[in-house]
Amino acid sequence: MKYILKTILLLTFSIAFSQNKSIDLRVEELLKKMTLEEKIGQLNQYTDDWNITGPLIVNPNKETDVKSGMLGSMLNVNGVERTRKYQELAMQSRLKIPLLFGFDVIHGYKTTFPIPLAEAASWDLSAMELSARIAATEAAASGIHWTFAPMVDIARDPRWGRVMEGAGEDTYLGTKIAYARVKGFQGKLGDLNSVMACAKHFAAYGAAVGGREYNSVDLSDRMLWEVYLPPFKAAVDAGAATFMNAFNDINGIPSTGNKHIQRDILKGKWNFKGFVVSDWGSIGEMYTHGYSKDGIEAAFSAITAGSDMDMESNTYRNTLTQLVNKKRISVALIDDAVKRILRKKFELGLFEDPYRFCNSERQKAAINNPEHTKAAREVASKCVVLLKNEKNILPLSKETKTIAVIGPMVKPKRINHGFWAVNLKDVDSTYIVSQWEGLENKVGKNTKLLYAKGCDIEGDSKAGFQEAIDVANQSDVVLLSIGERYNMSGEAKSRSNIHLPGIQEELIKELQKTGKPIVILINAGRPLIFNWTADNMPTIVYTWWLGSEAGNAIADVLFGDYNPSAKLPMTFPRAEGQIPIYYNHFNTGRPSINEEKLYKSSYIDLPNTPKFPFGYGLSYTTFNYSNLKLSKTKMKSNEKIEVSLDVTNTGKYEGEEIVQLYLHDKFASLIRPIKELKDFQKIKLAVGETKTITFVIDNEKLSFYNNKLEFTSEPGDFDLMIGASSEDIRLKSSFELVK
Repeated sequence: MKYILKTILLLTFSIAFSQNKSIDLRVEELLKKMTLEEKIGQLNQYTDDWNITGPLIVNPNKETDVKSGMLGSMLNVNGVERTRKYQELAMQSRLKIPLLFGFDVIHGYKTTFPIPLAEAASWDLSAMELSARIAATEAAASGIHWTFAPMVDIARDPRWGRVMEGAGEDTYLGTKIAYARVKGFQGKLGDLNSVMACAKHFAAYGAAVGGREYNSVDLSDRMLWEVYLPPFKAAVDAGAATFMNAFNDINGIPSTGNKHIQRDILKGKWNFKGFVVSDWGSIGEMYTHGYSKDGIEAAFSAITAGSDMDMESNTYRNTLTQLVNKKRISVALIDDAVKRILRKKFELGLFEDPYRFCNSERQKAAINNPEHTKAAREVASKCVVLLKNEKNILPLSKETKTIAVIGPMVKPKRINHGFWAVNLKDVDSTYIVSQWEGLENKVGKNTKLLYAKGCDIEGDSKAGFQEAIDVANQSDVVLLSIGERYNMSGEAKSRSNIHLPGIQEELIKELQKTGKPIVILINAGRPLIFNWTADNMPTIVYTWWLGSEAGNAIADVLFGDYNPSAKLPMTFPRAEGQIPIYYNHFNTGRPSINEEKLYKSSYIDLPNTPKFPFGYGLSYTTFNYSNLKLSKTKMKSNEKIEVSLDVTNTGKYEGEEIVQLYLHDKFASLIRPIKELKDFQKIKLAVGETKTITFVIDNEKLSFYNNKLEFTSEPGDFDLMIGASSEDIRLKSSFELVK
């Protein structure tokens, strides 16, 4: 009996010990059992044959490769039924190593939130973290382990279609948003409501020449470190499980094969412990770049540079064994990549239960959760930017008798998702709230809604103009919803002409002749150019693409149930000739002051200033800034300055204000930007209420990368500016950093 009891105790202890082994130890033990071919298999990722986000690739050997342990991950597989099918095949492999399932869950899964650029306009970090958390909850419940988000590329060129996927032009704001989104997606890795985040595209993809997708990037190390890398570092600090490298080359070296970027910075200086996945086919594309003469050289460059997983180029699968056998690369290099991938599979709990993310009841509950719908509506409302309201047409009265709702964006549903929305198989679009439906839900029985399409988004047919004019003439107020197609922005959607497409602006001109009050709603995934409208129409609302609750959110804003508070995360140009355009540019020896042009840094045919500046956005109420105080006017590098000011709601409505703090280093060893966002706060004020808010200036806010790429501050004078946008500076002061 004692022997049996002792055996049971030893067995229990052994099981407990095994379960409590460190993940690193378990990874090492598994690695010892793997053949070289099985190791290389873990470095490959295939797409499914449907619901694609890249070129359609039908691979007849896919299931065989899964069963033989020759595949580590799949993308574009979603839904518990489909992911379970492939995971069951993986469990037939010799070592039963589970698959990872990745998907482009960019701004929601079933419940779609505003496109990321629109969310950035909210400047509401908690709202962005919440939307990522809900997206993760729905995706994880549908069998997905990994999202290829967030995109944290800084972008200063609105011609680039992927501006819709990021946080805009500013490094400070983009860094804060990158951190929030990673935290939202991942939560605690391994939790059933979390997915692995993927910071992309590493690095500097947003600086593509000419705003053209997949194009080259040519910039200095100083600009790389100061502008484009900080959001990626924030993603590492937030615990991002994975990174995705970029399609572009950086100064002549493709990012996929760029050892300095991946090995030296990411895995070296930043000590990143996750793994790096290529973008779609980017390893094989190094041949097309003219950097690698064949697949063998491409694989050699990528694996030595630090690219761990090959997405859909099959380059690793076809060449790594040969590179090892010829002793061009060591098995240790393969092992490092494999261990990084296996570690994440252990952290997700897939070895304990490969099907733990494949619960159909949890999937059904998650994608039909009414709380998610409620959150999507609230977040969408926070993203609407009020550009003009000169005659106070907004907010509309709910007693308005007749409203004409005109434009090509009014009744379609799918477009409100915007680009990079997940198209769920067997799920129709009835849950998406169109703008027409949102207005119907909002107005009472005493309000009559009239509709006319007016024109198409593109084309030159004016056949619908007269109907639109007739409808407008019958109304008390006109809502005109226009913009670009939802798929005019996104990957591979660069535009050389970012004006309002088609004849939509001509429709505006015709409707203006009716003399009716008109509210312009602009739907887009990027900053557009609409100069005539901006100059001549008194009421303009930028709605972006707001997701599945777009109609309700827009109605909430139009009727004042939500007072708009959003601010632009990108500068809006007057013309494409100003691009790239951004607020925090360097000064020159001949700056154009008050638009003086003669022998100044200026255009002879256009002002230097943008149409709408970074940080700009109106409210239905007004705010007064006053009583600026600094705790000291001289500080040492180990000290801090507290900055306080009062903000008062001086208008007629409760509202939120985003108070922005900018700094300017007046004289330095390198020319500094004319102003840089260094902090902000979003506050809510009742009518007549005053709040005192405080900012803290420390040495980090005063530091920059010098010629030696040292992040350091220099003694000298600094201008301090606080305002409602980068151009609307309300309070100013100065201080000195001393030795």
